[in-house]
Amino acid sequence: MRKVLKLCTGLLLPVMLITSSGCGNKEKYPAPLSPEDALKSLRVTDGLKVELFAAEPLVTDPVSMEFDEDGNCYVVVMTDYPDKPAPGTEKGHIRVLRDINGDGRADTSIVFADKLSEGTSILPWKGGLLVTAAPEILYMKDTTGDFVADVREVLFSGFFKDNPETQITNLRFGVDNWIYANNRGQDGNIAFRDKPDAKPLSVKGADFRFRLDRGLFELETGPGQFGQALDDYRNRFVTENSIHIQQIMLPWRYTHRHEYLPSARAIRNISDHDPIMYQQSPTPYWRAERTRRRNAEFQEKKLKRVEYERDHFTGASGGTFYFGDALPAEYYGNIFTGEVAGNLVHRDVLVYSPDSVHFTARRAEAEAKREFIYSEDNWFRPVNFTTGPDGYLYVLDYYRQHIETPVSIPDDLKAEMDFYAGSDKGRIYRVMPANGTYKAAWPKLGKMSGDSLVQLFAHPNQWYAQQAHRLLVERQDRSVIPAVKQMLSNADPRARVHALYVLEALNALDVSIVKNALADSSVNVQEHAAMLAESFPACLPQLLAMAEKSPAKLTVQVVLSLGQFTDPRVTGAFVKALSRYGSDKYMQLAVLSSEAGSSPALLSALLASPIAKDTVQLANNFIHDLSYCIGSRNDAKQVAQYLGLLEHEAMQTGSRQPLAVKGLAGGMEKSANSSDALKAALKAFRPQLKNVTPQTVTELKTLVSTTK
Repeated sequence: MRKVLKLCTGLLLPVMLITSSGCGNKEKYPAPLSPEDALKSLRVTDGLKVELFAAEPLVTDPVSMEFDEDGNCYVVVMTDYPDKPAPGTEKGHIRVLRDINGDGRADTSIVFADKLSEGTSILPWKGGLLVTAAPEILYMKDTTGDFVADVREVLFSGFFKDNPETQITNLRFGVDNWIYANNRGQDGNIAFRDKPDAKPLSVKGADFRFRLDRGLFELETGPGQFGQALDDYRNRFVTENSIHIQQIMLPWRYTHRHEYLPSARAIRNISDHDPIMYQQSPTPYWRAERTRRRNAEFQEKKLKRVEYERDHFTGASGGTFYFGDALPAEYYGNIFTGEVAGNLVHRDVLVYSPDSVHFTARRAEAEAKREFIYSEDNWFRPVNFTTGPDGYLYVLDYYRQHIETPVSIPDDLKAEMDFYAGSDKGRIYRVMPANGTYKAAWPKLGKMSGDSLVQLFAHPNQWYAQQAHRLLVERQDRSVIPAVKQMLSNADPRARVHALYVLEALNALDVSIVKNALADSSVNVQEHAAMLAESFPACLPQLLAMAEKSPAKLTVQVVLSLGQFTDPRVTGAFVKALSRYGSDKYMQLAVLSSEAGSSPALLSALLASPIAKDTVQLANNFIHDLSYCIGSRNDAKQVAQYLGLLEHEAMQTGSRQPLAVKGLAGGMEKSANSSDALKAALKAFRPQLKNVTPQTVTELKTLVSTTK
């Protein structure tokens, strides 16, 4: 029997909740506010207002919310935080919230699935939900129409499960047909139900992605914590406690094509205003006292460290890309992040420059000295967000007195704190124009024809486009191919990208489609076309030309894609790319990630090019890393070719030759391909690397030739 909670005539039916005093130490910690008073305490930026969508007892402790293709609202409830419940005692669950009368306020709550151990995120899939609940990713579905799951299957297992703040989470469906999840780099050996004979995949140091339509799963660049934003073109941004927005620069599948890179780290803090945030709530007693003690200890030990008790990001959470149409146009494409320690919501405006390989996250002018939403109520804990089918932005408020890992708080302070105060509370707010009235949306995409779904690709609220895209991938109905191909000429580049990847999912791409996309007027379409071109060798000439003329970010992708080819012309394209953007470390990494880009042939071509003596575009650190790759690979032919280049005239520029020698020696010393004798000789050779001279180069050549 389904568990229903309804607020309409004052009737309260049974529901699973944890009760608590909710007040803790009243002298040191304030009491909670009612939903109505908490709403009044919120201050949102000019031109907008906040309304209450749902509150206790309909929902408590919300951490993730998604609308399915028919507009049904599912909410993950994490009541057990911060402790780990014993098996069989889990109070975490998923609820369905329904606004029956369309007034914008939830009036019915149904327990979709209970006894959920540390559920953190959900994603609609094939009429049900994918659910991250470490150590598993589950599939749940209601097959009887009562909104209670009667199917519960384990799809993936083996994820890290010992810390709810660093577990598998943030399921996101990308426009490229992959589903992405943050793993915080935690260790785990992942097994997939549909590939029982596959070797378990170690995910240590990485995030995770998978495709259920193709039965694929693999590592992805990270790590991200609680918060993952995928924009219209699958650019990925992740949240970490103290770094509120980072961009994933290069996918894992490229940076791990070979094992010889000195570093494959490809994640960047893109904020131009970190670590400052503008907190208006009072500092909690425990935090102020803990910070006072820590700073006193730092001073006593004469350490040059300072801990800040407020106004610095420490609890960033739930970074989310807004793609709706109900807020003013300037909010489209912004990323919203909660700061649970600062009781506020932060907004980032993504700025793109053709000469930059990454975005810059900036404050909006109206929020130069304030936050998008803030409250003086210490219980306001905005942990996550979503865009609804109505086009509005929704804010999930965990509403707890304390939200901190108890192990990091001194015992005497912890004794005065009730970490479950507020576990019987929770609020979900809707952000909308200040002068607007709520407009309900009643989507019924599940029963729409395939051709009708295709027309949604250009919808101003991209929630519809994303749902339509996903449904078409799920259905695998090839009868829609003609309609999808017509979308390739749509004026909206977002629609064209949706069309490309639906065709890819239906195995309906051909070389002419990809060639046309490579020549598209949108650099975003071109970028995805470059990825797709990796499967079509006939596209190579276009890719080679693009390396010479494309803006920076597109050039990085072109270089990555060219690295999938063995054609010797690729080396010349790398030289042209480096001649324009060689000073950027991610462009360097893109080149070095391929076999051709980490070979002596590339160095030879660079030394023969006009940029040979340009220490900006042919950066010294690139020479070091290239040398390291060659040394680490320790292929006799490549090493001999490389040693012959060390005394080239252009290698005498600045500190280039010393760094090259150090890189080569360092790579060879750590190489699995090096003999014990060579490693011992290189270890003894280290002191000479502190001051490299022409004699050092000669001695290195002799050492390598005699020891091998």
